[in-house]
Amino acid sequence: MSYEEEQETFEHTLLVVREVSVFKIPPRPTSGGFKCGEWLQSDKIWSGRLRVVSCATRCEIRLEDPNSGELFAACFVNPGQRDAAVESVLDSSRYFVLRIEDGRGKYAFIGLGFNERNEAFDFNVALSDHEKYVKREGDKEVGSGGAAAGGGDGGGEEGHIGIHPAVHHRLKEGETIRINVKNKSSSGAGMLSAAVLSGGVSGTGKPKALSLAPPPIGAVKIRSPLPPPPNDASAAALKGPKENPRRSNDTLSDLSQLESLPPNAGSSSPQTSAAGWAAF
Repeated sequence: MSYEEEQETFEHTLLVVREVSVFKIPPRPTSGGFKCGEWLQSDKIWSGRLRVVSCATRCEIRLEDPNSGELFAACFVNPGQRDAAVESVLDSSRYFVLRIEDGRGKYAFIGLGFNERNEAFDFNVALSDHEKYVKREGDKEVGSGGAAAGGGDGGGEEGHIGIHPAVHHRLKEGETIRINVKNKSSSGAGMLSAAVLSGGVSGTGKPKALSLAPPPIGAVKIRSPLPPPPNDASAAALKGPKENPRRSNDTLSDLSQLESLPPNAGSSSPQTSAAGWAAF
């Protein structure tokens, strides 16, 4: 079906490239694919605008005049036939081979070249996006058709959603709930549990009360092996009155005791003192 026959079909433009080049290419070699290195610059036959348009399940690559919009050639990519309509060359990522049709059953192969590498990349992405769109739409139709078939039979369990009334689990008037809780045995961990376990059970079947021995009366205080701090009041009381450090260190401090002694009678005192001084 030609482009003119489907003008009323809803169209969605996927990509627009302002300038591309079209080449006349030699026939396909017997082995391998096409190579753009074999195309001559003199084989360039047209340059203009490229548009990738999505028409329902078919994608169209249109080569148009940038000023008037007149169609030069069109390549139709049907679902599942992308490789037959668009083929990449072996020696470049910017050149492709398109299979163009005139709408009357005649077709030909032409070379397509992009000026920039990113434009060629966008061209591939646009074709891939159209394929994904067609696949999604096909999956939706299959899913909706299966659901409709299941609903028509009346016995399809997959398409049927069961709706049940809500169930209330509240207690009725007069109803009670009884819960049996098992007694958890003591593990004996800790000092208190060990003391209770060691106490045993009395003759009446009840556990004995925990009894601790009172402290001894007049117990001797245990002195610490470390000396007390210098400003401790209790340590000062145990040591008694503190001696005067000046008295122990000063050799002339005993002269105060001599003043309190009574003077000796007679003339012997100056002689003794003199003798003492002479002997010293």
